[in-house]
Amino acid sequence: MALLHLRKISRDYGERKALHPIDLELEAGGCIALFGHNGSGKSTLLRIASGRDAPTSGTALFAGRKADEDDPVVRARVAVVGDMAACYPDLTVREHLELVAVAHAVDGVSAWVDQVLADRRLSDHAGALPGSLSSGQLQSLLLASALVRPRDLLVLDEPEQRLDPDARKRLAELLIAEKEDGVAVLLATHQAELAEAVADGMIALEDGRVIARGTPAAVLKKLGMRA
Repeated sequence: MALLHLRKISRDYGERKALHPIDLELEAGGCIALFGHNGSGKSTLLRIASGRDAPTSGTALFAGRKADEDDPVVRARVAVVGDMAACYPDLTVREHLELVAVAHAVDGVSAWVDQVLADRRLSDHAGALPGSLSSGQLQSLLLASALVRPRDLLVLDEPEQRLDPDARKRLAELLIAEKEDGVAVLLATHQAELAEAVADGMIALEDGRVIARGTPAAVLKKLGMRA
């Protein structure tokens, strides 16, 4: 069975249909990119896949279990790169990462946090509070918070936002390395180049409906973004 299995999931908010029925399967070491404009349903699908929201209909399974962040097994194995509201204003960058690492019973917390800080180029900002960071540095902190803990599934919502070209290149290299380590990656992105670099499959959404799916090259060609 695929690590992540979404079967005919849909999501309604009152009378608004945010996501029409969709199937998705993602195996360990694989990557699927969700592509579409804001409001297309990408974030809704990510919330259901990570267990942060429940589908109105259909089934969402992670490792054969209901995808529910209140399930300790799901919470321990699914890492989510969310929005900046997840930052605690009174904790330094290092304290953020130490809190996440301790919460997930990581061995050798101090040394591991040092490594993640260096990898995300945050070592010089380890003592800084979130409010003093640039938007790109805040995005790096969110990524670091996911990387400092164990994970089998990494869920990212437009992780390229606020990153400069060099940082976007490092992000692609990071996600490729995650796949090579057997981590499944599900990301929403506006950047075709990122999807082409890291994803095995792509799903294009519009108004909550699938309008194209296949390899990134095939989907982008169908959307008229590639020759």
